[in-house]
Amino acid sequence: MSFVVLLLAILVEKFSGLRQRLQRDGGWLRELHKLETSPRFVSKPWWVLFILIALPAAVLGLLLVVLHPVAYGLLALPIHLLVVIYSLGRGDLLGGLGPFRDAWRRGDLQAAAHVAERDLSIKADSGEQLLENVQGHLLWQAYQSFFAVIFWYFLLGPVVILSYRLLALAQEHSQNPALVERAGQLRHAFDWLPVRLLAASFALVGNFAAVSRVMLHELLSWDISAAQLINKAGCAAAEIPAPQVGPEGVSSLDTLWALLLRAAVLWYACFAVWALLL
Repeated sequence: MSFVVLLLAILVEKFSGLRQRLQRDGGWLRELHKLETSPRFVSKPWWVLFILIALPAAVLGLLLVVLHPVAYGLLALPIHLLVVIYSLGRGDLLGGLGPFRDAWRRGDLQAAAHVAERDLSIKADSGEQLLENVQGHLLWQAYQSFFAVIFWYFLLGPVVILSYRLLALAQEHSQNPALVERAGQLRHAFDWLPVRLLAASFALVGNFAAVSRVMLHELLSWDISAAQLINKAGCAAAEIPAPQVGPEGVSSLDTLWALLLRAAVLWYACFAVWALLL
């Protein structure tokens, strides 16, 4: 059923607006801000994470246990699909890059810096660094929005991906430094395996030798962040040249996107083979 749900998720994402209607985080974020500022929990970040992440995940798990025996699990399939769609990343990744691409293509570095800060929350000290940061943003957002979600769903199911997305929301939106640190630690653990598998996928669909050199020293490292690793591996696999102003710089983003699409096809092919063998 997992592979069927992943195929349906792609179709729903491409041909409907369900994702935008489903990904409403306002209520959850209000509870997050209420608990993290409560005198009772302000110094207990683990309790906040338990209440806002472990409890919803437990409720979802209980619901799936109840529905799984009914009608050969068919009633559980819509729940799986809704959770997968909800757990995907927020926003339109390619659409968000549009104004930056236009400004960079024109060679207007000031406008590019402005839209990067406004739309992507990216700052840089120079034009070259700005493009490199945007390239890293593209790779990281594609990973955490899509690849991490489908990996953990196929491996462990909807409860885990709901926990992953709620952890990401807590890390990104919390105003309590201690809570952000704890959420980041847990998310780092979630990211350790799938980000390395995606980097290995880049090697298979891109420049194998260049990615191998990058991963040789970082493969088992716990200290490097998922964002740093996927940025290094992605740029090496796509053979991204030094940053350039104009259409050449924009083409580097297109090259990275093509790399991500090839990696996604490879993952779905692997999922299909695994589903057939089981």
